[in-house]
Amino acid sequence: MRKGTLSSQVMLSISAVTLLALAVMFFGGILYYYNYEWLVPVAIQGEESDWVLTDFIALAIFVAISLVAAGIVGWRLARRILRPLETVAKALRSITSGDFSARAEVVQNGFGEAETLISDFNTMAWRLETAESELRFSNSAIAHELRTPLTILRGRLQGMADGVFPPTRELYGNLIAHVDGLTHLVEDLRTLGLASAGHLDLDLEMVDLAREVEAIAGAMEPETAAAGIRLEQDLQSVPCKVDRNRVRQALLAVLDNAHRYAPHSTVHMQTFVSGLTGIIRCSDSGPGVPPESHEKMFERFWRADESRSRKSGGSGLGLAIVRAILRAHGGDAVARTSPSGGLVIEISLPLSPDTDGKAVSG
Repeated sequence: MRKGTLSSQVMLSISAVTLLALAVMFFGGILYYYNYEWLVPVAIQGEESDWVLTDFIALAIFVAISLVAAGIVGWRLARRILRPLETVAKALRSITSGDFSARAEVVQNGFGEAETLISDFNTMAWRLETAESELRFSNSAIAHELRTPLTILRGRLQGMADGVFPPTRELYGNLIAHVDGLTHLVEDLRTLGLASAGHLDLDLEMVDLAREVEAIAGAMEPETAAAGIRLEQDLQSVPCKVDRNRVRQALLAVLDNAHRYAPHSTVHMQTFVSGLTGIIRCSDSGPGVPPESHEKMFERFWRADESRSRKSGGSGLGLAIVRAILRAHGGDAVARTSPSGGLVIEISLPLSPDTDGKAVSG
C-alpha cells in the first residue's frame, strides 16, 4: 500500500488542527454558556453584552487548549518529516568518513517521499560501494598486469647492459612485443575509462555488419586456423549506422576470445535483423562457461581460469571492451550457453541509434 505524500500529510494535519481548534471553541463556548450562572457569581454578572473577567479567563483557556493541541500535532508531524532526514544524514556521515557499506534505515510510518528518498539514497550508496570496490580491484589488477611485462623488460634490458644477453634481432623483437602488449593494455584501459565517463567519441557511418564480420574473420583466419578452429559464417546484410573502427575492435575481441579459449572447436558467425536491432552472434563448440559466470565475463580483468588465461595471454579486458563499445552505441552484448555446450556471445546494435557521436554513459 502506498504511503501518503508529505503534502497530503501537511494538509491533513493543518485541517485537523483547524477542526480541533474550532471544536474546542465551539463546544467550550456551549459548555461555558450552559454553566455560566454556576461559574460566574451573580454579584459580578453584568449585562448580556458585557464581558466580565471570567469570560476572558474562559476564552484564554479555550485558546490555550487549542494551541497545545496544535503544538502536539505540529510536533508529531515535524518528527515524521525529520526522522528520514536524520537517518539519511547519519548514513551520509558514515559514507563521508569512508564507510561505503552504510545504508539509511527504513523509517516506519513515514510518508511516501521519505520512502522514495531512503530507497534512492541506498541505491546511490550501493553504487558508490560497488564503484569503490571495482576501483580497488582494477587498481590491483592493473598493477598485477603491468608487473610481469615490466619485470621482463627490465630484466632483459639490464642483461643487455651487463653483457649477459647479446643484442640480437630476436631479443629486440621480444622486447618490442612486450611494449606492444603494454600499449594495447593502456589503450584498452583508456577506452573503458572514456566509455564509463560517456566520452567515447563515435564516428558514425552506414556500414553493413555482415561485411564487417567477413573482414574480421578473414583477418583472423591465420590465427584461428593455427588454433584448429573451423569457422562457419551465415551472414545476412544488416545495414547499420555505427563507428566502423569501434565495431571492428569489438568483433576482433569476440573472435580473439574464441581463438584463445575455444581451440579445436567450430565457431559459427551469424548476422541478422531482429525488429529494429541488428544482431551479430558468435557461437562456439568449446568448453563453454558456467551460466552463473556469463555476466561476470564482461567485468574488467575477469578470468574463468587464471592459469589458463595467463598461458593464453589474455588480459581479461576483451569482453569488457566489447560491452563498453556496444553500450556506447546504445546496444549491448550478452553471453549464454550454446546448444553444443559452448559459448554464445551475442552483440545487438540499434539500426537507428539515438547517439549523436558521443558515447552513451552506462
